Amino acid sequence: MVLPPIDSVINFCGVPSGKTQGILGRIKLYYVYILTSRSKTLYIGMTNRLIQRVLEHQAKQGSVFTSKYNIDRLIYFEETDDVHAAIAREKQLKGWSRAKKIALIESMNPEWRDLSIEG
Repeated sequence: MVLPPIDSVINFCGVPSGKTQGILGRIKLYYVYILTSRSKTLYIGMTNRLIQRVLEHQAKQGSVFTSKYNIDRLIYFEETDDVHAAIAREKQLKGWSRAKKIALIESMNPEWRDLSIEG
């Protein structure tokens, strides 16, 4: 059994700073993700419901931008239990050059596989 890092453990006094609890006192998880289209147009977002959010994008209900450019393939994501860190990371990635974003994607997913259909 692998234990979480000590700073991510909730104690009876509450939740560590920047972290939020969901139902039943569990730490909520947040995701920063990158989607792409066939033409490799990129979209960066943040959510606490990754699977549901990707399905919304695939159903053309995610955002006007993703609908307009047929962006529906999940190619990269990161997970954190700190909502402030997720927001900051999303802003950071959006500020990166396209080349730097591509290098990040290819460091984890060199073939740009759609992770939403991976088993």
